[in-house]
Amino acid sequence: MFSKSVYLERRKKLKEKVGSGVVLLLGNDNSPIETYAHNYPFRQESSFLYYSGVNQITSLSLLIDIDNDREIIFGDDISLEDQMWTGRVESLGRVAERFGIKEVSQTAFLQNYLSKVIAEKREIHYLPTCRSNLMLKLENLLKIPARDVNKHASAKLIIAIISQRECKTNEEVSEIEDAIKVSSEVYSMLRREIAPGRTERELLAKCNAVLGTNGNIASFPTILTVNSSILHNWKSDKTLKKVDLLLVDSGVMSNGGYASDITRTYPVSRFFTLQQKNIYDIVLMAQSSAIESIRPGVFYKDIHLQAAKTITKGLIDVGLMKGNAEDAVSVGAHALFFPHGLGHMLGMDVHDMEILGEENVGYDNEVQRSSQFGISFLRLARKLKKGFVLTVEPGIYFIEDLINVWKTEYRHKDFINYEELEKYRHFEGIRIEDDVLVTENGSRVLSQCIPKAIEKIDKGKG
Repeated sequence: MFSKSVYLERRKKLKEKVGSGVVLLLGNDNSPIETYAHNYPFRQESSFLYYSGVNQITSLSLLIDIDNDREIIFGDDISLEDQMWTGRVESLGRVAERFGIKEVSQTAFLQNYLSKVIAEKREIHYLPTCRSNLMLKLENLLKIPARDVNKHASAKLIIAIISQRECKTNEEVSEIEDAIKVSSEVYSMLRREIAPGRTERELLAKCNAVLGTNGNIASFPTILTVNSSILHNWKSDKTLKKVDLLLVDSGVMSNGGYASDITRTYPVSRFFTLQQKNIYDIVLMAQSSAIESIRPGVFYKDIHLQAAKTITKGLIDVGLMKGNAEDAVSVGAHALFFPHGLGHMLGMDVHDMEILGEENVGYDNEVQRSSQFGISFLRLARKLKKGFVLTVEPGIYFIEDLINVWKTEYRHKDFINYEELEKYRHFEGIRIEDDVLVTENGSRVLSQCIPKAIEKIDKGKG
């Protein structure tokens, strides 16, 4: 992790931004599989990790008493009996001191501390959570029904944390690049191993083996599928055929807790057909032009719309769409083929900070969410800032159920060539995604080490 001074400065800025009261940040607990002795791989709660630095220790709480200038980690050292199973574990006090937290107390005393804060009518600031066990913990600590916990999360704390976490420091970018290095190994392996007759399950196991060899875990469940018209298809039960395209959307969590998120689409035969090449070219052109437009001060929504127009122009050229591209995008006709947003923030979470509210992270008072199908799914629309790390992931899909509905209703008939579309019903889809840093005057593609140019992946090259 980073130096003690980084965490001291982060907590200092947080106290300045929140101003008064008590900040309560809960670390994650172990998540049991079928018994408390067997758990899913542990992943620390991101904001807790961001401010405490404490990563691989479970069931901790960080309390920052702004009014009394105290920072306390609440948790329990494991017993000698437990250490027979785990091996020797460093004391919580020594771990906390490494990150500049001088006070450590047992979990049992947290309730008493918070009860006094409540009695003094001081505000307790906490974050929303998607974990039911943390909701129940907050219910017990704060006497708020678990179903209402997220409703009472601190807006002031949410805004303060987003303002600190949204722009990445050089050290944080290096962590993301560490994750990308392992992602690069994953995709290099796939380029060698993809072949007709291989199963999705077999290739997924090989991806996991690369992560395990490097001592990493996935930043989200890997999507590895020939049925790419299902945008987040986590089924891996197909055998690859020569005519298939294989879409792999995967990410790695660095040892310091930062994520990568990259998608590539490969021809199983190692040769693109003309039809596949035409669609791939359009997606790659849309992504390249979008990346070229990234710079501070530009609305990401505008870059999304630019990508949609590039896709629409390309689909007009191959006969799948018709009319004027700008008019088609203005009414949402492109969304039959490109129904999702261009990308999202990336950092300690693969959809960075979205548990704090997508409207808070991706939108602001300058740009509100569109109600138009397709654009409404855009996770990031606001102006970009230097230090943002985001994904750029346009795609073209042929979603049979969606095609059937639109064709039956003859929706956007002035822009969609439904007769030509019949030739693509079983095409599935193509998506290309990279991780991009917003720099002072433009951008830098952090994942450029993973080939995506046709000449690098066609005919078995690269």
